[in-house]
Amino acid sequence: MRIFAVGDIHGLCEKLMELINKIPLEDEDLLIFLGDYIDRGDENKKVIDYLIQLKKNRRDGLTVFLKGNHEVMFLDYLQGRNIELFFYNGGRETVKDYTSNGELFIPEDHLDFFKNLLPYYETESYIFVHGGLKPGVSLDNQSEDDLFWIRGDFIFSDYNFGKKIIFGHTPSKTFMPYYDKYKIGIDTGAIYGGTLSAIMLPDEKIFSV
Repeated sequence: MRIFAVGDIHGLCEKLMELINKIPLEDEDLLIFLGDYIDRGDENKKVIDYLIQLKKNRRDGLTVFLKGNHEVMFLDYLQGRNIELFFYNGGRETVKDYTSNGELFIPEDHLDFFKNLLPYYETESYIFVHGGLKPGVSLDNQSEDDLFWIRGDFIFSDYNFGKKIIFGHTPSKTFMPYYDKYKIGIDTGAIYGGTLSAIMLPDEKIFSV
């Protein structure tokens, strides 16, 4: 089975659609999104509409959506928590997208999408996660804070989890994928003027737009 993993989208639906059209995705391929679908960009609602429809158009079980820290913040915001943190990190654009006639309205299928995102996904050879993993801690015992937010302690560690880790969250300063012996980072800074990237596994071929 080939696997395609897609990095941080941040409300850039046109780039997302261009990337999906670019990758050689076939019906039997596994497609994994690493989180951060919303915030900062101005097509947040459109991104979620597109992803929901994309999953409906594919075979069951072959489209996987992981939770990113921006989805964590949005769900907190909807419960009245950490509002300033959400707005500071680009949440105003998402709220604007979901506001009509001065009222915030989240369609039911969008709420279901956000509430059913996975913290990580594991295959025989890979672990897919938004932020990363705490070195020295088993996968089952990772905290949600680390899964969604960790950066340096994970990226600069040479700890071997037994499987290669594919992650997003931390945009590359060079807008190029990050590679080391045990992990690959594919947040190539689309929202900051870089590209939106996907990796094809096991070939480790990168597609970017």
